[in-house]
Amino acid sequence: QVRLVESGGGLVQAGESLRLSCAASRIVFSITTMGWYRQAPGKQREMVAVIRSSGSTNYLDRVKGRFTVSRDNAKATVYLQMNSLKPEDTAVYYCKADYLGNDYWGQGTQVTVSS
Repeated sequence: QVRLVESGGGLVQAGESLRLSCAASRIVFSITTMGWYRQAPGKQREMVAVIRSSGSTNYLDRVKGRFTVSRDNAKATVYLQMNSLKPEDTAVYYCKADYLGNDYWGQGTQVTVSS
């Protein structure tokens, strides 16, 4: 069973930074596309950032220039560095693995940004 465990969420003030981590197990991490998604109360889940096995990335327009996704294949971990956080970034952030045609999700980590 694929397992994804997120960490690093918390409560910060606007303008501050957080780094989320997602540790994966029971997959061949190096060939897996990894993504960060978020869901705010009353809203649909949206893609925040994706990083492929090649290292190529995509970002939600609203986070471009503030968020950076990266991966460490040796540690089977994907990161999301979030800078200049805004109150509208408040959400539960989920890690997703696209592995052999299947999607696997972590349990989520809460990020709250106060104004």
